[in-house]
Amino acid sequence: MKNFFSPKSVAVVGASDSPGKVGYSVMNNLIDFGFAGKIFPINPKSETVQGIKAYKSILDVQDDIDLAVVIIPPKFIPELIDQCGEKNIDSVVIISAGFKETGYEGSLLEKEVVARAEKHNIRVLGPNCLGIIDTFSSLNASFSNGSPSRGSISFFSQSGALCTAILDWAIGEKIGFSKFISIGNKADISAVDMLEALAEDENTRVILGYIEGVKDGRKFMETARRVTKKKPIIIIKAGSTQAGAKAAASHTGTLAGSEKAFKSAFLQSGIIQADSIEELFDCAIAFSRQPIIKGDRIAIVTNAGGPGILAADACEKNGVTLASFTTETVEKLQACLPSVAAFYNPVDVIGDAKADRYKAAVEALLQDEFVDGILLILTPQQMTEVAGTALALAELTKRYDKPILTSFMGQATIKKGLSVLNKKKIPNYPYPERAVSAFREMINYKKILERVEHKTEAVRINTEWIGEIIDRQIACGSYSLGEQDSRKILKALGFKIPRSEVAETSSEAAVMATEIGFPVVMKIVSPNILHKSDIGGVKVGMRDEQEVKRAFNEIMNNAVRYTSNTNITGVSVQQMITTGKEVILGITYDSIFGHMLMFGLGGVYVEVLKDVSFRICPVNKDDVWHMIREIRSFPLLSGVRGEGLSDLDSLEDSLFKLAQVIQDFPQIIEADINPLMVMKKGDGVYAIDARFILKA
Repeated sequence: MKNFFSPKSVAVVGASDSPGKVGYSVMNNLIDFGFAGKIFPINPKSETVQGIKAYKSILDVQDDIDLAVVIIPPKFIPELIDQCGEKNIDSVVIISAGFKETGYEGSLLEKEVVARAEKHNIRVLGPNCLGIIDTFSSLNASFSNGSPSRGSISFFSQSGALCTAILDWAIGEKIGFSKFISIGNKADISAVDMLEALAEDENTRVILGYIEGVKDGRKFMETARRVTKKKPIIIIKAGSTQAGAKAAASHTGTLAGSEKAFKSAFLQSGIIQADSIEELFDCAIAFSRQPIIKGDRIAIVTNAGGPGILAADACEKNGVTLASFTTETVEKLQACLPSVAAFYNPVDVIGDAKADRYKAAVEALLQDEFVDGILLILTPQQMTEVAGTALALAELTKRYDKPILTSFMGQATIKKGLSVLNKKKIPNYPYPERAVSAFREMINYKKILERVEHKTEAVRINTEWIGEIIDRQIACGSYSLGEQDSRKILKALGFKIPRSEVAETSSEAAVMATEIGFPVVMKIVSPNILHKSDIGGVKVGMRDEQEVKRAFNEIMNNAVRYTSNTNITGVSVQQMITTGKEVILGITYDSIFGHMLMFGLGGVYVEVLKDVSFRICPVNKDDVWHMIREIRSFPLLSGVRGEGLSDLDSLEDSLFKLAQVIQDFPQIIEADINPLMVMKKGDGVYAIDARFILKA
């Protein structure tokens, strides 16, 4: 990517002297931003462009060209790529639109451009993009309206229009960038390429991105996992509410979707996911301007009680710990603050606090080993020294390696203070809640840096038995496993399952129930009926032979209304497990990231409550441990109101087993074990019902 970021010479193909044209803006930005290298305007109809000698073709340029920026009609670009190859240009930015975003013909043209670029070993940024900016090489090869100042943030985006809006806002807010890159259609250079390049860029401290999708989910995760160990990656993902294109047959498939897949991928690879542009830059400013936080304990200093309380509430809601001070720190605060001040977290320095009082309180807290960061809140009173307080904080940031975030609240009165904070690289947020959210992500990133990468552990399962079942089903053209085959797979995976027999008549069912022991559960057995409860195909708690016979007839009558007699094997009579907690385990397949493992509250309410967590497979111990504890109903498993702890070890083993089967048999694209009954600690789990769906 060297010649994209720091070229010594740039050719602008489609350069123009006419204001309002993209070719004019690109040339104008290169000149105005002070690009020190050579600029070669390419325009067959002009002798000069904006005072610089023009050329009819890049082949007419005698000098070497490092970077070509292209703004010509798309139909001429394949030939231009060949000319670039002949000229040994290895880096091309295609700003022109009219490719796959326009439909089928545009898609074919884009493929032709990429094929020719690959033939000549040319990397292509775009097409359909804004261009590229590198502040450290004074390169603005874009048609943006203005150029940012230098900074340590690098931003890449699929949306060119979003780039222009963010850039204009950043210039107004005086937020500096190292690199600003529009990747457009990602015909060649993708988000993965950007992550790899920016990870090695010494001028980039934090990486931001706006994406709408990725081509290779696995490669994206692998790259991000490496990069996040070097620098924070903060990404906003658009289109996350789109559900999967396929009609899901399992509970897991119904609950999954692109939003769940990307959220899981970000979580597992260490990416911080922003939910808004505001949150994206709130985090970016904190990471780029302050040191990495070393713990999760925050001290709040305020000159107003209300905002301090709001900040404390925000800390609890965001999982940010309010620091407890040492006795020595409290004594220091008592010595430098009025007697009516609050000496515990939040520290209230009282409304008449001037800069010296703020400085004394903040320094006492920075010296406390149990304080990892400071949130300073200032509301402008008549006696408040806004700029002086900002200068005092700036002096402290030089001497202490702990992050300080501020919330100077207001507008007209605090302008001079904001100017000082911005100049001294201290992040300010108009409201304390936004500062707390930034602290939350700083703390999360600290955990990412400390994360130990556990290897995926293989679990022993009976692969031969499972393979025979799957091969037989596929040979028959059947891709949905019935209850009996699903039970066999559960056995092969090592699950404990309740005793079960299949009855073809009500009398058989009564005899089987007596042998198994009352109460029993009864279920329709048919490969065509996946959601048995929905059609009245399940009866629970049958306590004698008469109830069993009556239930058998009701189940069969309900099933016949749904499917033909020839598709009904019978009714299973099953041992009823009367204790334990119901959970669901599942597998689904995402077209970008592959197989996903799911865990959640089980039973018939899973699709209503949606209390579930997902991980991209393969998973490790850390993934499984966290996904169990992410669900809101986890306290039911950990023991509430005197109930004992559930067998979480066996539950973790069960998730590993299900994840293992799709490693060995990727043709399984959906699966549910629902419910899985989790017994008390030491008593294991029972797989009550299951469903496996194969790829056609």
